[in-house]
Amino acid sequence: MTVHGSYDPRFADLVKALDDELVNGDEVGAALAVDVDGVSVLDVWGGHTDATKTVEWSQDTIVNVWSCTKALCVLAALILVDRGLLDLDAPVARYWPEFAANGKQGVLVRHVLSHTSGVAGWDEPFTQEEMYDRDAAVERLARQAPWWTPGNQAGYHAQNYGHLVGEIVRRITGTSLTDFIRRQIAEPLNADVQIGARAEDDARVAPLITTPPPAFPPLPQDSPMRKVFAAPPASAEPANTTAWRRAEVGACNGHANARGLVRALSSISLRGRANGVRLLEPQTVERIFDVHASGPDLVLGSLVTWGLGLALPTADFLPYLKTERTCFWGGWGGSLVVMDLHRRLTIAYTMNRMAPDLVGSDRTRRYVELVYDALAA
Repeated sequence: MTVHGSYDPRFADLVKALDDELVNGDEVGAALAVDVDGVSVLDVWGGHTDATKTVEWSQDTIVNVWSCTKALCVLAALILVDRGLLDLDAPVARYWPEFAANGKQGVLVRHVLSHTSGVAGWDEPFTQEEMYDRDAAVERLARQAPWWTPGNQAGYHAQNYGHLVGEIVRRITGTSLTDFIRRQIAEPLNADVQIGARAEDDARVAPLITTPPPAFPPLPQDSPMRKVFAAPPASAEPANTTAWRRAEVGACNGHANARGLVRALSSISLRGRANGVRLLEPQTVERIFDVHASGPDLVLGSLVTWGLGLALPTADFLPYLKTERTCFWGGWGGSLVVMDLHRRLTIAYTMNRMAPDLVGSDRTRRYVELVYDALAA
Protein backbone atom coordinates (compact mmCIF):
# COMPACT_ATOMS: atom_id res chain seq x y z
CA MET A 1 0.00 0.00 0.00
CA THR A 2 1.43 3.36 -1.07
CA VAL A 3 -1.21 5.39 0.79
CA HIS A 4 -0.62 6.89 4.22
CA GLY A 5 -2.84 8.62 6.76
CA SER A 6 -6.01 7.69 8.59
CA TYR A 7 -9.54 6.83 7.59
CA ASP A 8 -12.79 5.33 8.75
CA PRO A 9 -13.03 1.69 7.55
CA ARG A 10 -16.09 2.62 5.48
CA PHE A 11 -13.70 4.37 3.09
CA ALA A 12 -11.42 1.40 2.43
CA ASP A 13 -12.52 1.20 -1.22
CA LEU A 14 -11.63 4.86 -1.72
CA VAL A 15 -8.18 4.33 -0.24
CA LYS A 16 -7.75 1.29 -2.48
CA ALA A 17 -8.74 3.41 -5.49
CA LEU A 18 -6.10 6.02 -4.67
CA ASP A 19 -3.56 3.25 -4.25
CA ASP A 20 -4.56 1.79 -7.63
CA GLU A 21 -4.12 5.13 -9.36
CA LEU A 22 -0.71 5.63 -7.76
CA VAL A 23 0.43 2.15 -8.76
CA ASN A 24 -0.82 2.40 -12.35
CA GLY A 25 0.83 5.81 -12.77
CA ASP A 26 -2.23 7.92 -13.45
CA GLU A 27 -1.45 9.59 -10.14
CA VAL A 28 2.09 10.53 -9.15
CA GLY A 29 1.26 12.18 -5.85
CA ALA A 30 -2.12 13.04 -4.36
CA ALA A 31 -4.12 13.67 -1.21
CA LEU A 32 -7.77 13.17 -0.28
CA ALA A 33 -9.68 14.44 2.73
CA VAL A 34 -13.28 13.99 3.84
CA ASP A 35 -15.06 15.62 6.77
CA VAL A 36 -18.55 14.65 7.93
CA ASP A 37 -20.34 16.75 10.51
CA GLY A 38 -17.11 18.35 11.63
CA VAL A 39 -15.23 15.07 12.05
CA SER A 40 -12.34 14.02 9.82
CA VAL A 41 -13.28 10.59 8.47
CA LEU A 42 -10.51 10.39 5.88
CA ASP A 43 -7.16 12.14 5.58
CA VAL A 44 -4.82 10.25 3.27
CA TRP A 45 -1.96 10.93 0.88
CA GLY A 46 0.53 9.01 -1.15
CA GLY A 47 2.96 8.84 -4.03
CA HIS A 48 5.68 11.32 -4.86
CA THR A 49 6.08 15.05 -5.30
CA ASP A 50 8.22 14.80 -8.43
CA ALA A 51 7.90 13.14 -11.83
CA THR A 52 11.04 11.06 -11.23
CA LYS A 53 9.46 9.68 -8.04
CA THR A 54 12.41 10.39 -5.80
CA VAL A 55 10.69 12.49 -3.12
CA GLU A 56 7.73 11.05 -1.23
CA TRP A 57 4.53 13.03 -0.86
CA SER A 58 4.25 13.74 2.87
CA GLN A 59 1.51 14.67 5.28
CA ASP A 60 2.32 18.37 4.85
CA THR A 61 2.99 18.50 1.09
CA ILE A 62 1.13 21.32 -0.62
CA VAL A 63 0.49 21.92 -4.30
CA ASN A 64 -0.94 24.60 -6.55
CA VAL A 65 -4.68 23.90 -6.59
CA TRP A 66 -5.56 26.18 -9.50
CA SER A 67 -9.17 27.33 -9.38
CA CYS A 68 -10.03 25.63 -6.10
CA THR A 69 -8.50 28.91 -4.91
CA LYS A 70 -11.66 30.69 -6.04
CA ALA A 71 -13.61 28.96 -3.26
CA LEU A 72 -11.35 30.73 -0.76
CA CYS A 73 -12.07 34.05 -2.51
CA VAL A 74 -15.80 33.39 -2.15
CA LEU A 75 -15.37 32.58 1.53
CA ALA A 76 -13.37 35.79 2.05
CA ALA A 77 -16.14 37.86 0.42
CA LEU A 78 -18.83 36.13 2.46
CA ILE A 79 -16.99 36.97 5.68
CA LEU A 80 -17.25 40.64 4.74
CA VAL A 81 -20.92 40.21 3.84
CA ASP A 82 -21.53 38.54 7.19
CA ARG A 83 -19.89 41.43 9.03
CA GLY A 84 -22.04 43.99 7.24
CA LEU A 85 -19.06 45.44 5.39
CA LEU A 86 -19.99 44.26 1.89
CA ASP A 87 -23.39 44.47 0.19
CA LEU A 88 -23.81 41.93 -2.58
CA ASP A 89 -26.36 44.14 -4.32
CA ALA A 90 -24.22 47.27 -4.23
CA PRO A 91 -22.24 48.49 -7.24
CA VAL A 92 -18.61 47.47 -7.11
CA ALA A 93 -17.84 51.17 -7.51
CA ARG A 94 -19.21 51.89 -4.02
CA TYR A 95 -16.05 50.23 -2.69
CA TRP A 96 -13.75 50.73 -5.67
CA PRO A 97 -14.77 54.04 -7.34
CA GLU A 98 -12.36 53.74 -10.29
CA PHE A 99 -14.15 50.56 -11.38
CA ALA A 100 -17.12 52.60 -12.64
CA ALA A 101 -15.14 53.66 -15.73
CA ASN A 102 -16.12 52.63 -19.23
CA GLY A 103 -19.70 51.59 -18.55
CA LYS A 104 -19.16 49.50 -15.41
CA GLN A 105 -21.09 51.71 -12.99
CA GLY A 106 -23.90 49.13 -12.95
CA VAL A 107 -21.70 46.11 -12.21
CA LEU A 108 -22.79 44.75 -8.84
CA VAL A 109 -20.69 42.87 -6.33
CA ARG A 110 -22.74 39.73 -6.94
CA HIS A 111 -22.04 40.00 -10.67
CA VAL A 112 -18.31 39.80 -9.99
CA LEU A 113 -18.68 36.90 -7.57
CA SER A 114 -20.99 34.94 -9.89
CA HIS A 115 -18.92 35.38 -13.09
CA THR A 116 -21.59 37.55 -14.73
CA SER A 117 -19.84 40.94 -14.56
CA GLY A 118 -18.67 40.96 -18.17
CA VAL A 119 -15.14 41.69 -16.92
CA ALA A 120 -14.01 38.11 -17.44
CA GLY A 121 -10.39 38.90 -18.22
CA TRP A 122 -7.93 41.50 -19.39
CA ASP A 123 -8.08 43.21 -22.75
CA GLU A 124 -5.18 42.23 -24.98
CA PRO A 125 -2.28 42.57 -24.97
CA PHE A 126 -1.61 41.39 -21.44
CA THR A 127 1.23 39.18 -20.24
CA GLN A 128 1.87 36.72 -17.46
CA GLU A 129 4.31 39.12 -15.83
CA GLU A 130 1.72 41.92 -15.88
CA MET A 131 -0.71 39.64 -14.05
CA TYR A 132 1.79 39.33 -11.20
CA ASP A 133 1.80 43.12 -10.68
CA ARG A 134 -1.40 43.24 -8.68
CA ASP A 135 -1.78 47.03 -8.50
CA ALA A 136 -1.23 47.57 -12.22
CA ALA A 137 -3.40 44.58 -13.13
CA VAL A 138 -6.41 45.79 -11.14
CA GLU A 139 -5.96 49.28 -12.55
CA ARG A 140 -6.23 47.78 -16.04
CA LEU A 141 -9.45 46.00 -15.06
CA ALA A 142 -10.89 49.24 -13.66
CA ARG A 143 -10.25 51.08 -16.93
CA GLN A 144 -11.66 48.59 -19.42
CA ALA A 145 -15.21 48.07 -20.64
CA PRO A 146 -17.23 44.91 -19.96
CA TRP A 147 -17.30 42.32 -22.72
CA TRP A 148 -21.06 41.80 -22.44
CA THR A 149 -23.97 43.39 -20.58
CA PRO A 150 -23.27 42.79 -16.89
CA GLY A 151 -25.65 40.38 -15.22
CA ASN A 152 -27.05 39.01 -18.48
CA GLN A 153 -24.82 35.97 -18.95
CA ALA A 154 -22.05 34.11 -17.21
CA GLY A 155 -18.50 33.85 -18.49
CA TYR A 156 -15.99 32.21 -16.21
CA HIS A 157 -13.52 34.75 -14.78
CA ALA A 158 -10.75 32.20 -15.04
CA GLN A 159 -7.62 34.24 -14.42
CA ASN A 160 -8.78 37.58 -12.99
CA TYR A 161 -11.36 36.50 -10.39
CA GLY A 162 -8.97 36.95 -7.50
CA HIS A 163 -7.83 40.36 -8.73
CA LEU A 164 -11.44 41.56 -8.78
CA VAL A 165 -12.51 40.03 -5.48
CA GLY A 166 -9.16 40.84 -3.92
CA GLU A 167 -9.38 44.52 -4.78
CA ILE A 168 -12.86 44.73 -3.23
CA VAL A 169 -11.46 43.07 -0.10
CA ARG A 170 -8.49 45.45 -0.06
CA ARG A 171 -10.63 48.57 -0.52
CA ILE A 172 -12.86 47.57 2.41
CA THR A 173 -10.24 46.23 4.82
CA GLY A 174 -6.96 47.81 3.75
CA THR A 175 -5.58 44.26 3.69
CA SER A 176 -4.48 42.26 0.66
CA LEU A 177 -6.42 39.14 -0.27
CA THR A 178 -3.35 37.08 0.64
CA ASP A 179 -3.18 38.52 4.14
CA PHE A 180 -6.95 38.50 4.65
CA ILE A 181 -7.20 34.79 3.86
CA ARG A 182 -4.23 34.05 6.10
CA ARG A 183 -5.53 36.03 9.07
CA GLN A 184 -9.26 35.46 8.76
CA ILE A 185 -9.43 31.90 7.37
CA ALA A 186 -6.18 29.94 7.52
CA GLU A 187 -5.04 30.89 11.02
CA PRO A 188 -8.39 30.74 12.87
CA LEU A 189 -9.29 27.40 11.28
CA ASN A 190 -5.74 25.98 11.36
CA ALA A 191 -6.14 25.37 7.63
CA ASP A 192 -3.07 24.81 5.47
CA VAL A 193 -4.15 27.13 2.64
CA GLN A 194 -2.56 30.25 1.22
CA ILE A 195 -2.61 32.48 -1.84
CA GLY A 196 0.68 31.88 -3.60
CA ALA A 197 3.33 30.18 -1.48
CA ARG A 198 5.67 31.67 1.08
CA ALA A 199 9.41 31.22 0.53
CA GLU A 200 9.64 29.14 3.70
CA ASP A 201 7.15 26.68 2.20
CA ASP A 202 8.95 26.14 -1.11
CA ALA A 203 10.53 22.89 0.10
CA ARG A 204 7.13 21.29 0.65
CA VAL A 205 5.51 22.41 -2.61
CA ALA A 206 4.98 19.56 -5.06
CA PRO A 207 5.77 20.81 -8.59
CA LEU A 208 2.96 20.23 -11.05
CA ILE A 209 3.36 17.64 -13.76
CA THR A 210 1.67 19.81 -16.31
CA THR A 211 -0.72 19.25 -19.18
CA PRO A 212 -0.91 21.23 -22.45
CA PRO A 213 -3.28 24.20 -22.58
CA PRO A 214 -6.89 23.42 -23.49
CA ALA A 215 -7.54 23.03 -27.20
CA PHE A 216 -10.24 25.40 -28.40
CA PRO A 217 -12.00 25.48 -31.77
CA PRO A 218 -11.31 28.45 -34.04
CA LEU A 219 -12.99 31.41 -32.35
CA PRO A 220 -13.78 34.97 -33.41
CA GLN A 221 -11.63 37.77 -32.03
CA ASP A 222 -14.39 39.01 -29.73
CA SER A 223 -15.15 35.58 -28.23
CA PRO A 224 -14.89 35.73 -24.42
CA MET A 225 -13.53 32.18 -24.45
CA ARG A 226 -10.68 33.17 -26.73
CA LYS A 227 -9.99 36.44 -24.92
CA VAL A 228 -9.89 34.96 -21.41
CA PHE A 229 -7.33 32.31 -22.29
CA ALA A 230 -5.26 34.57 -24.55
CA ALA A 231 -4.41 37.32 -22.05
CA PRO A 232 -2.23 36.01 -20.58
CA PRO A 233 -1.92 32.87 -22.74
CA ALA A 234 -3.12 29.80 -20.86
CA SER A 235 -0.19 27.69 -19.70
CA ALA A 236 0.40 25.49 -16.68
CA GLU A 237 4.17 25.92 -16.83
CA PRO A 238 4.36 29.21 -14.87
CA ALA A 239 2.86 27.46 -11.83
CA ASN A 240 6.24 25.87 -11.13
CA THR A 241 8.10 29.19 -11.01
CA THR A 242 9.07 31.34 -8.06
CA ALA A 243 7.42 34.37 -9.66
CA TRP A 244 4.06 32.55 -9.69
CA ARG A 245 4.38 31.45 -6.09
CA ARG A 246 5.18 34.91 -4.81
CA ALA A 247 2.39 36.66 -6.72
CA GLU A 248 -1.21 37.19 -5.66
CA VAL A 249 -3.27 35.46 -8.34
CA GLY A 250 -6.32 34.71 -6.26
CA ALA A 251 -8.11 33.05 -9.16
CA CYS A 252 -5.68 30.20 -9.45
CA ASN A 253 -2.43 30.24 -7.47
CA GLY A 254 -3.63 29.00 -4.11
CA HIS A 255 -1.36 26.42 -2.51
CA ALA A 256 -2.89 23.85 -0.20
CA ASN A 257 -3.43 20.19 0.50
CA ALA A 258 -6.71 18.33 0.71
CA ARG A 259 -6.78 18.56 4.50
CA GLY A 260 -6.31 22.34 4.36
CA LEU A 261 -9.10 22.84 1.84
CA VAL A 262 -11.46 20.73 3.92
CA ARG A 263 -10.64 22.58 7.13
CA ALA A 264 -11.23 25.95 5.45
CA LEU A 265 -14.30 25.12 3.41
CA SER A 266 -16.14 22.90 5.86
CA SER A 267 -17.20 26.27 7.28
CA ILE A 268 -19.59 26.33 4.32
CA SER A 269 -20.74 22.70 4.58
CA LEU A 270 -21.45 23.16 8.28
CA ARG A 271 -23.41 26.39 7.70
CA GLY A 272 -20.82 28.76 9.04
CA ARG A 273 -19.19 27.07 12.04
CA ALA A 274 -16.22 24.70 11.75
CA ASN A 275 -13.24 23.70 13.88
CA GLY A 276 -14.70 25.57 16.85
CA VAL A 277 -14.89 28.86 14.93
CA ARG A 278 -17.97 30.59 13.53
CA LEU A 279 -16.98 32.43 10.37
CA LEU A 280 -20.47 32.96 8.96
CA GLU A 281 -24.10 32.95 10.00
CA PRO A 282 -26.26 30.28 8.34
CA GLN A 283 -28.22 32.87 6.35
CA THR A 284 -25.00 34.16 4.82
CA VAL A 285 -24.05 30.67 3.68
CA GLU A 286 -27.46 30.30 2.07
CA ARG A 287 -26.64 33.18 -0.31
CA ILE A 288 -24.35 30.77 -2.16
CA PHE A 289 -27.45 29.01 -3.48
CA ASP A 290 -28.97 32.08 -5.12
CA VAL A 291 -28.82 31.14 -8.81
CA HIS A 292 -27.22 33.91 -10.87
CA ALA A 293 -26.84 32.14 -14.20
CA SER A 294 -27.77 28.78 -15.66
CA GLY A 295 -26.90 27.75 -19.17
CA PRO A 296 -23.95 27.88 -21.55
CA ASP A 297 -21.01 29.62 -19.92
CA LEU A 298 -19.44 32.01 -22.45
CA VAL A 299 -15.91 31.01 -21.45
CA LEU A 300 -16.14 27.37 -20.44
CA GLY A 301 -18.59 26.43 -23.16
CA SER A 302 -20.33 24.08 -20.71
CA LEU A 303 -23.80 24.26 -19.21
CA VAL A 304 -23.06 25.66 -15.75
CA THR A 305 -25.39 26.76 -12.97
CA TRP A 306 -23.64 29.46 -11.00
CA GLY A 307 -24.61 30.26 -7.45
CA LEU A 308 -22.69 32.96 -5.65
CA GLY A 309 -19.20 32.21 -6.90
CA LEU A 310 -19.55 28.44 -6.69
CA ALA A 311 -21.18 26.06 -9.12
CA LEU A 312 -24.27 24.08 -8.25
CA PRO A 313 -24.29 20.51 -9.60
CA THR A 314 -26.67 19.53 -12.37
CA ALA A 315 -27.15 16.58 -14.69
CA ASP A 316 -25.14 18.53 -17.30
CA PHE A 317 -22.05 19.44 -15.26
CA LEU A 318 -20.24 17.00 -12.94
CA PRO A 319 -23.37 14.84 -12.67
CA TYR A 320 -21.70 12.53 -10.15
CA LEU A 321 -22.20 15.18 -7.45
CA LYS A 322 -25.36 15.17 -5.37
CA THR A 323 -27.75 18.03 -6.03
CA GLU A 324 -29.30 18.57 -2.58
CA ARG A 325 -27.69 21.79 -1.23
CA THR A 326 -24.30 21.08 -2.73
CA CYS A 327 -21.85 23.59 -4.12
CA PHE A 328 -18.38 23.02 -5.53
CA TRP A 329 -15.54 24.13 -7.70
CA GLY A 330 -12.41 22.53 -9.07
CA GLY A 331 -9.01 23.33 -10.45
CA TRP A 332 -7.42 22.70 -13.82
CA GLY A 333 -6.13 19.15 -13.87
CA GLY A 334 -8.67 17.60 -11.52
CA SER A 335 -8.41 19.07 -8.02
CA LEU A 336 -11.82 19.58 -6.44
CA VAL A 337 -13.57 20.78 -3.32
CA VAL A 338 -17.19 19.83 -2.62
CA MET A 339 -19.41 21.28 0.09
CA ASP A 340 -22.56 19.18 0.64
CA LEU A 341 -24.69 20.97 3.20
CA HIS A 342 -27.41 18.31 3.12
CA ARG A 343 -24.95 15.69 4.43
CA ARG A 344 -22.71 18.17 6.31
CA LEU A 345 -19.97 16.76 4.11
CA THR A 346 -16.78 18.31 2.72
CA ILE A 347 -14.56 16.55 0.16
CA ALA A 348 -11.22 17.73 -1.21
CA TYR A 349 -8.76 16.21 -3.65
CA THR A 350 -5.37 17.61 -4.63
CA MET A 351 -2.68 16.14 -6.86
CA ASN A 352 0.39 17.02 -8.93
CA ARG A 353 -0.16 15.05 -12.15
CA MET A 354 -2.66 17.14 -14.03
CA ALA A 355 -5.37 15.62 -16.20
CA PRO A 356 -6.32 17.66 -19.30
CA ASP A 357 -9.71 18.67 -17.88
CA LEU A 358 -10.43 22.21 -16.68
CA VAL A 359 -12.84 20.98 -13.98
CA GLY A 360 -12.76 17.42 -12.66
CA SER A 361 -11.30 14.32 -14.31
CA ASP A 362 -11.91 10.59 -14.48
CA ARG A 363 -9.89 10.22 -11.28
CA THR A 364 -11.90 12.95 -9.59
CA ARG A 365 -15.13 11.23 -10.51
CA ARG A 366 -13.94 7.85 -9.24
CA TYR A 367 -12.97 9.26 -5.85
CA VAL A 368 -16.13 11.32 -5.35
CA GLU A 369 -18.40 8.44 -6.29
CA LEU A 370 -16.61 6.22 -3.78
CA VAL A 371 -17.11 8.81 -1.04
CA TYR A 372 -20.85 8.76 -1.62
CA ASP A 373 -20.88 4.96 -1.91
CA ALA A 374 -19.18 4.72 1.48
CA LEU A 375 -21.68 7.06 3.10
CA ALA A 376 -24.62 5.16 1.60
CA ALA A 377 -23.37 1.76 2.79
